[in-house]
Formats: sequence, structure tokens, C-alpha cells
Amino acid sequence: MGKPSFKKFVTLNHGGQMPTFGLGTWLSEKGKVGEAVKEALRIGYRMVDCAHIYGNEAEIGEALTASFKAGYAKREDVFVTSKLWSTDHAPEDVRKACELTLKNLQLEYLDLYLMHWPVRCRPGAPPPGQMAFDDKMGYSAEMILETWRAMEKLVEAGLVRAIGVSNFTVPKLKALTEKAKLVPAVNQMERHLYFQQPKLKDLCTEKNIVFQAYSPLGCPSRPPRAQEKGAPVVLEDPTLSAIAKKRNCSPAQVAINWTLCSGIVVIPKSITPSRIAENFAAQDIQLEPEDMQALDLLDRDTRLLIGRWAFLRDQTVAHFWDGEGGDPQTE
Repeated sequence: MGKPSFKKFVTLNHGGQMPTFGLGTWLSEKGKVGEAVKEALRIGYRMVDCAHIYGNEAEIGEALTASFKAGYAKREDVFVTSKLWSTDHAPEDVRKACELTLKNLQLEYLDLYLMHWPVRCRPGAPPPGQMAFDDKMGYSAEMILETWRAMEKLVEAGLVRAIGVSNFTVPKLKALTEKAKLVPAVNQMERHLYFQQPKLKDLCTEKNIVFQAYSPLGCPSRPPRAQEKGAPVVLEDPTLSAIAKKRNCSPAQVAINWTLCSGIVVIPKSITPSRIAENFAAQDIQLEPEDMQALDLLDRDTRLLIGRWAFLRDQTVAHFWDGEGGDPQTE
């Protein structure tokens, strides 16, 4: 058995290449996220993951422009992702939402545009945590396909190079791929040692869809509204800690490297320069086959980010996520 390894880039089914490692920006504070992006690009990051609902794209746009001017990287070498928010799913709103993101990011095109959630909400509805049940229309394969058709037109118009989805379960991804003209290039989903999602990974491989992991460290900084009582802490796992000690690195670095060597694209988030550098250096960790095997066995099928903001009235975790992940105690 050879040493665990990974590719620095993957080829998307729409054409073009995507780095397998990048910077996440969810929960990155205004006033700090711009400096984080600049520092990441300065030390070698070549992918930045954004979203309109994060509320920080204007600052990121300023940082991207400043970084290009400073010579940290060229625009064509930086892979920039953003996401369509649920209040903009109506076909007539999709292009306007994309154009607003491009304006905020100070870009002429996006490398990747994702449908952030498979849920449509009322245009103008407040953000998560403030939505009423009446603000949400929920999921239907027909509504998702309508939105997807409008996203396909963004590719035709040259506003985005590729399109994909986020938070799509196996049934929802199957339903979309059966009708889509353009198969999603990427499915971005929670994935970490305690939630490895082998069935979703297999489907993505079968459909030539890149599986991209958000919250690869278990999202220890997630807000109170996203924390479930009694949820485990991934980075405190004793097996993970033991491997980190053996390999002379941090548990976070082991978790990131394990994700990469599992064939998954990863976007750890940080606004702290030392952590940004530490995460970047995780690419150079050399795990052994026995490390990978031990880490693979840690799967608990436990989703930590339940997304309750998107639930309809009386909807359960199992129903919303099609039975994939989620601790039954959180029902």
C-alpha cells in the first residue's frame, strides 16, 4: 500500500481546474476577513470560498483587488466561488443576484457559483435566525430545476465558469442530475471525521461531481444557533490527537490532510494569520496508511450543522436531510 497522497488540482466536469485546498470565509468577521484573504493569497492560497449571505463579500472584493495589485496572485490563478442565496431562487432573480456578487467582489466572472441550499425562501426575507415559517417555501425538485435552469444561463452569458450546489443530499442530487443540462460541477457539503458521507461521495464520483468539504474541522466556531446540545468536538478526538502527536503536527492539520488524501476538496476557515499558515502547511503533512485507516473508522454519521433555520413547520432532521446524518437526539 502506497503512502497517502492527493492532487493539488481537480478537473471540473464543465472544464477548467479547481484547487483542492482553499480558504473558507463563513463566520469571518467584517473588518478582519479582508486581511485574512490578503494574507492567504500572499502565502500561496489560490482558492477563496464566498457567499452573499455571509455579508462580507464587499470587503473580500477590496482584498482581492488589493492582492492582485500587490502581485500576490493573478486573477486567472485564483479560483473564486460564491453562492446564490435562497431568497434569490426565483428564475428572474438569479442573474441579478449573481451580478450583485460580482460587483461586491469586484470581479468580471466567478469560477464557480453554487446554489447555497436546496430551499427557496420568500424574496426579501430576513437572514437565518430571523426567518418566520411563512418566509420559507421549502424544497421541491421542480423549484430547484427552475433555479438551476437560470443558473445554467449564467454560464452561457460568461458570468460564471461553472455552477454547482451545496447541501444537496443523495436523493436531491440524483433528482437534479436527472434533469439538468449541465451536471453540477461541485457539491459542497459538511464533511469531517465524524460525518464522512460515503454514499454521497460515491454518487459524486459516479456523476463526476467534485465533493467539496466545508467545516472539515467540525466548525468549532459555529454560532450558538447552530450548536446542538451534546454535540461531539471533532478536534478533541483522542485518535486524532494521538496521530497528530506522532506526526508532530496539530489535530487540525491531520484532519485537513486526511480530507485531502480522501479525495475531497477542502476549505478550512480562519482569520488568524498563524492559523491560516498552519492550515496551509497541512498540505505538507505525510500521513501513513495506518493513520488513514484509523481516521476512517472515526465516522459517527453525525451531522453537526443541522440547518434548522431552513426547516418548515414540524419538519424533522431526518425529513429535511433525507435520513442522512443527524443525531436522533436532536429530533
